Amino acid sequence: MSKPYYVKFEIPKDLVNAVYEAVRLAKQSGKVRKGTNETTKAIERGTSKLVVIAEDVEPPEVVAHLPILCDERSSKYVFVPSKKELGNALGIDVGSAAATIIDAGESQQILDQITNTIDELKNKSE
Repeated sequence: MSKPYYVKFEIPKDLVNAVYEAVRLAKQSGKVRKGTNETTKAIERGTSKLVVIAEDVEPPEVVAHLPILCDERSSKYVFVPSKKELGNALGIDVGSAAATIIDAGESQQILDQITNTIDELKNKSE
């Protein structure tokens, strides 16, 4: 299956696992927002540290605006392959199309590594 049109760069598998772990830790010790609406609000308010967007969202228009909004607001964002896995990382029983880390808590070190890697990946893809 090809990638959705809103996916701007490829994320390596080890980075995806780090993103899930960062979300898990931030949920326990920091602050996260789940869902497309709450994520959009956090980006617009400038409180978002890292936006996580699932690739398997149907219809894709639900999350297609997030990368554009993140670029406008200079927010970091990353893609993960599964909304179900993202939901699990958030501690909910259903999938989540998007989530954002507001306060990293104990996952700050992982978050810093992820954002540095994202910057490198975006620079390569441009």
